[in-house]
Amino acid sequence: MRVSWIKLFQLIIFSMVMLSCQKEKSTSKAQDTATTTVNSHPKLILTAQGVKDIRAQLGSIPIFDHTLKAVQEEIDAEIAKGIDTPIPVDYSGGYTHVRHKRNMIVMQKAGVLYQILNDEKYAKYVKDMLMQYEAMYKTLPLHPKTRSYARGKLFWQCLNDSNWLVYVSQAYDCIYNFLSEEERNALETNLFRPFADHISVDSPQFYQRVHNHSTWGNAAVGMIGLVMDDEELIDRALYGIKDLKLDTTKKDDDGGFLNKDGKAGFLANIEEPFSPDGYYNEGPYYQRYAMYPFLIFAEGLHNVKPELKIFEYKDGVLLKSINALLNLSDADGDFFPLNDGQKGMSYYNDALVTAVDISYHFGTQDPGLLSIAKEQNKVLLDDSGLAVALGLKEGKAEPFNKKSINLSDGPNGTQGGVAILRNKEIELVFKYAAQGSSHGHYDKLSYSLYENGDEIIQDYGLARFVNIEQKGGGNYLKENKTWAKQTIAHNTLTVNETSHFKGKYDIGSLHHSDLHYFSSENRKVQVSSAIEQNAYPETEMLRTMAVINDSDLEKPYVLDIMRVTSNKANQYDFPYYFLGQVIKTNFEYKTPEVLKPLGTKNGYQHLFVEGMAQAEGNNSKLSWLNNKKFYTLTTITNNKDKLLFTRIGANDPEFNLRRDPALLLRRENTKNTTFVSTIEAHGSYSPVTESAINSNSSIKELKVLLDTHDYTVIAITNIEGITKLFITSNTNASKEAEHMLTINDKEYTWKGPYMLTETNTN
Repeated sequence: MRVSWIKLFQLIIFSMVMLSCQKEKSTSKAQDTATTTVNSHPKLILTAQGVKDIRAQLGSIPIFDHTLKAVQEEIDAEIAKGIDTPIPVDYSGGYTHVRHKRNMIVMQKAGVLYQILNDEKYAKYVKDMLMQYEAMYKTLPLHPKTRSYARGKLFWQCLNDSNWLVYVSQAYDCIYNFLSEEERNALETNLFRPFADHISVDSPQFYQRVHNHSTWGNAAVGMIGLVMDDEELIDRALYGIKDLKLDTTKKDDDGGFLNKDGKAGFLANIEEPFSPDGYYNEGPYYQRYAMYPFLIFAEGLHNVKPELKIFEYKDGVLLKSINALLNLSDADGDFFPLNDGQKGMSYYNDALVTAVDISYHFGTQDPGLLSIAKEQNKVLLDDSGLAVALGLKEGKAEPFNKKSINLSDGPNGTQGGVAILRNKEIELVFKYAAQGSSHGHYDKLSYSLYENGDEIIQDYGLARFVNIEQKGGGNYLKENKTWAKQTIAHNTLTVNETSHFKGKYDIGSLHHSDLHYFSSENRKVQVSSAIEQNAYPETEMLRTMAVINDSDLEKPYVLDIMRVTSNKANQYDFPYYFLGQVIKTNFEYKTPEVLKPLGTKNGYQHLFVEGMAQAEGNNSKLSWLNNKKFYTLTTITNNKDKLLFTRIGANDPEFNLRRDPALLLRRENTKNTTFVSTIEAHGSYSPVTESAINSNSSIKELKVLLDTHDYTVIAITNIEGITKLFITSNTNASKEAEHMLTINDKEYTWKGPYMLTETNTN
């Protein structure tokens, strides 16, 4: 009897062991064949079903195979060098900063390689590195650099800590089943949950906001929450920290208020910064930066919590925003440097690879996106990258056609906007948007101009050398506030040497310009007009800009009309930041023996005066050569106007600013006035044949024929004596409005806000 009980006990134990083994084998088999249950891993970005589909296609999807090979070579080289997780000491650009930033990217890629190639060396590499971080983070203090308003632990600011967790969440998801339960418990208890708590609960001034910083924080907390099935973290990511009281009068280091309206969390960061058109209020440079956490977290939510329908939130604005962002780039794919923006940032950035692939996979599968993916020459190694690779393989790509577009600003699309006028190779970017959060500049109704990707009239962008340690630790330089944000640094009107809204964020953030009209239906004439009433007290600016394709001229030209009305006499400064070599002027100027700054504050202290002139005729002209092409500015002047050649660089002992030129038109002691100019692109120069073609302006004269409260009429006469009239309505801009106007005894009638017509006025 006793023996029977022993045998029965042994049989029970044996059965339990066999059942456990079968369970482990089942789990292993599920991993190998990539089943798609909701709780299986990977599930965040790369999914179990996606792994199965990718493995089935490997070797037959060229762009995916090419990307996979490049990533494998990159990570194999990193593995050969060994793991380094140094104690953090540096600002951006320093060794420890760069190493930890590199580690997060390497772990994410190694995790993906483990899933796709089923090679455990990649999982072991990620595990070993994570265990080093787990051991270090338990006792890691705040970062020793104290500049940030919200210090991280691995990095000098919580923003970079959030970057790290967004990437590492993906790596953890990919090796989740490779780890033992004990290892997962150690990582989650000692690293991931404390990490998420630090960037959120411990740093509410960073996390509890509507800002690109907070978007990264929300995504980081939410993504690790999705991997760990932690509903509390997911809830905190979506809706912010509940029942938290903050000092809403305290400002961050960028000048923005913290949690002023009590709005926080990922959904608030979708709701507030994006307009219905998908324009992001901080501008394209920061939209590009924020799109990665927006889209990666959204993809994770879509895969793990499809019931949220995140890609449908706010009428699908996340996917709309990708189209808007791509349209905010020039012919070379470089983003227009609106607000704080580093020139040269383009849709070849990895964040835009993510954006293009996710937009194609989860959107309407726009074939135009495939052409951009082809130019990028790489895809994400996940489900969306596979979709793009298959689309390219099947020959579905079509050109991404950029047209003139008007993008509204503000959560409801009622806070101004940005208009892009495109006519052949000419692109004009007209900014009449809201302040743009803490990254905004004081440049209402400013513009920049491009020909086939080359700057003609430039916007300065930001004053920062991103991730170059020698230049202020890679952070914003003081000249960003003293120069780049000031009004005089932009191609718009400065009154009495004072920036718009006195250069104060809390004033500027209350106001925005308003669209007067936008018209792009006529392929020959693209027009945008906007009004600004708050930049200066009791002063109104109405600017109308047109890109006109006149068959009598070689290329389309720009017509610029700025009407200013004020209740008192002012000094008006109107700069043109041209790039290139001066070729010719029609006015005599003097050059000083000693260069002196133009002023003492509001950006004027950074402008040297290199030449001075008194306007001599009704039109002043400047021609210059840039990138082997000629350009001419023609502007209406009077004999009291002053013309100043300026150059950026005064009061800049550390050479933080570029030494770029400008021509500044100054009109003094004037109440109401109108600035009118044209900018022509014409001709070319070959240094090989040493020949100049069409190097002279084709516009002979500009005249204001009428300028009233209701209408402005400009006559443009070319060198052949042919005159065109451009008539714009300053009040009634309805497309249905019918107008009648008599000019020089001739009656003109038209429908809509403007008219361009040929006339005989001479």
